[in-house]
Amino acid sequence: MASNGGSCDTTTTKNGASAVPPQSKGSWTSFLKSIASFNGDLSSITAPPFILSTTSLVEYSSYWAEHPSVFVAPASEQDPAKRAMLVLKWFLSTLKQQYSSRNEKLGSEKKPLNPFLGELFLGRWEDDAGTTQLVSEQVSHHPPVTGYCIWNRKYGIRLQGYNAQKASFSNTINVKVFSFRKCYQIGHAIFHIDAFSEDYLITLPSLHIEGLITGSPYVELNKSSYIQSSSGYTARIDYSGKGWLSGKKNSFTASLYPEGREKEPIYTISGQWTGSFTICDAKSKKVVDNFDPNVTKTTQLIVAPVEQQDEMESRRAWQKVAQAISKGDMDTTSYEKSIIENQQRDMRKKEKDEGREWERRFFTRAETHPVFDALSKTIGESINDTSTNGIWMFDPEKAKNLRPPFRQQ
Repeated sequence: MASNGGSCDTTTTKNGASAVPPQSKGSWTSFLKSIASFNGDLSSITAPPFILSTTSLVEYSSYWAEHPSVFVAPASEQDPAKRAMLVLKWFLSTLKQQYSSRNEKLGSEKKPLNPFLGELFLGRWEDDAGTTQLVSEQVSHHPPVTGYCIWNRKYGIRLQGYNAQKASFSNTINVKVFSFRKCYQIGHAIFHIDAFSEDYLITLPSLHIEGLITGSPYVELNKSSYIQSSSGYTARIDYSGKGWLSGKKNSFTASLYPEGREKEPIYTISGQWTGSFTICDAKSKKVVDNFDPNVTKTTQLIVAPVEQQDEMESRRAWQKVAQAISKGDMDTTSYEKSIIENQQRDMRKKEKDEGREWERRFFTRAETHPVFDALSKTIGESINDTSTNGIWMFDPEKAKNLRPPFRQQ
């Protein structure tokens, strides 16, 4: 699940009642009981039908770059400190898209479809920044891991990474809020700028999901995440949701400082990741930049029509399932999902019998990650490859030569 930030005061409907449909209360109660001691990856949770999304998790990679002009802006900045600040600004601008954009109404979060191994989501953005392209691929099913690469050749910008999620639930219920005790996003992203041969290691924020007891789930970010640059600057972002008595929902503070000198920030940033934030010069306290999602509109991702997509592309593969969910036809939903699941089981059996492994179309499993190794020690990050079935790196040679169909025979 991804986010729908908000306060704990509004996890019910306007009249204070549960958001769970009357006909689904039995299945929702059983669901809550089943997750009371849950500890594992989110894809293994079987959620009641009314909370299912029509979108596969493999599509979520697109939320990194729905503001292409902000994504490419660092490439045009000559000053390394300002460039690092622009990378931080871009990252912060993605948070609303990644964790809240699908469910602006508090408590309307849905559980995404679990991608199958080899599932693809391809698209591009066209705007003043030129063409920005996206490749997203499910590189592992057990555990579920999504790899992605987003690039803009005109500006020489590239983002690549992979992630998985692991969660455990609190076994206590407090004031109509049932929360994750822990939800780790495992993996990382690397932001690269060709013009300066510069890399930025981005760690992923932790999150917790609230409002489950009323069937109105939403996500709040917590703890801290980092961006470490090869040019010698570190950014730290601290997340703090609204407390029981004070504070604003989805709040954060951030600072950018020379590596190892956290008490000597160059820039400070504060605001809400679902709203606007302000960037200040740390010494003068003067505002140097800001971001407001209501002013900087998102650019729509261009995806091929379903009928032109390959069988491995997400929207074509899940089309019948999504249609059934939209109609509230859960019998057909289960039937169509079972067809996909059985096809995948047959493919895995065939691979095992033939002594081979599914060939990833755009990514390669690596033994080491030199950029990660060079930048991670400063911020205390570990690769954690046992939880992601390896280290996954985008392979430009595969991307250059590969054309549909993507399905192995």
